[in-house]
Amino acid sequence: MISVIEAKNMIRANATALTPVTVPLQQAAGLILAADVFAVADIPAFDQSAMDGYALSFAGFELHKTLAIHGEVPAGAPDLSLLQPNQAMRIFTGAPVPTGADTVVMQEKVQVNNGQLNILDDQLITGSNVRLKGSEIKAGELVLSKGKKLTPAAVGFLATTGVAEVLVFPTPVMSIIVTGNELQQPGKTLLHGQVYECNSFQLRAALQGLQIEEVPLFEAKDDPQVVKDTLQYALDNSDVVLLTGGVSVGNYDFVPEAAAACGVTTLFHKLKQRPGKPLYVGRKGNKWVFGLPGNPSSVLTCFYEYVVTALEQLMQVSPVLKTIQVPLSKPYSKNATLTFFLKGYYDGQTVVPLDSQESYRLRSFAMANCLLCLPEEKMEFSEGDLVEVHILPE
Repeated sequence: MISVIEAKNMIRANATALTPVTVPLQQAAGLILAADVFAVADIPAFDQSAMDGYALSFAGFELHKTLAIHGEVPAGAPDLSLLQPNQAMRIFTGAPVPTGADTVVMQEKVQVNNGQLNILDDQLITGSNVRLKGSEIKAGELVLSKGKKLTPAAVGFLATTGVAEVLVFPTPVMSIIVTGNELQQPGKTLLHGQVYECNSFQLRAALQGLQIEEVPLFEAKDDPQVVKDTLQYALDNSDVVLLTGGVSVGNYDFVPEAAAACGVTTLFHKLKQRPGKPLYVGRKGNKWVFGLPGNPSSVLTCFYEYVVTALEQLMQVSPVLKTIQVPLSKPYSKNATLTFFLKGYYDGQTVVPLDSQESYRLRSFAMANCLLCLPEEKMEFSEGDLVEVHILPE
């Protein structure tokens, strides 16, 4: 068995970014830029009105005080005629400022009498209410850097510069294989000896939080050939395969054997931790196989602590789990020299280990907002001790 730190370092050392792909901007939200993006034009591409009002030459206004209104400029207007110093032109937000004008006065701060404009704004200065050409960004300037997450605002910014598609690190293609003869689908009647299959539900939900959708599900009975054939098919069509169950040392635990038969190289099998001690992780080229233990709390713990570690590297995203040091709300004693991942609740000041920590129980996990990481070498923890806490995604 290896330690938690060794396991995570091994995953990080072996996981490399997926090959970047070009996608339409509409499909890029949440992904990470794989290359710098530069502006191909000045934005705005022309001097632009920031208000509904009247365009004018400030020097002409200073000279004439009252200006004759000459035409109007709506947004999207084409070529414009020259505006004379003694004239003003009706203009609307986003419209190009006419040649000869350098200032816009708000419509609320004028009086119009018989086609003549009287300006009431005593704060008006040259350039008021005008967005200058290139004031957002100039042609050739860096729009966004490689490694930037494409938030809604970042997507909008790219669109304003005319970008229609971007090079990004994609989400991996993933598959889930649930193993076990005892599994029954929710909604159906349980027969004696059966349990409801929940692992695929929670894994798909967790993956959706990482923008990984449409994850195919395969069921494999406890038969070595079935597990091997199912894994081979999933490997042929996926970047990452998650299996649940079949990784311990029982007579019906066939995942490590099936992985070896499919040409998967084992990185590690079994960890000094609880829950999730039997975790299996292997690689075949750039493809990853995670054999997660069958118990639901073990599955979700191993997903957040190890699968997510690999996905962060593949997708080049920032750490999904925020790690903080928090005072423990009450004493806790470990009964084994293993790293314990405890379901906990962080209230903003202290963290409390929840009841029902057994690996088969999900009730406490459903109430938890964090995992406490208690190191293997320490057995006794007192109230107020600082402990490492991993905040779970909402």
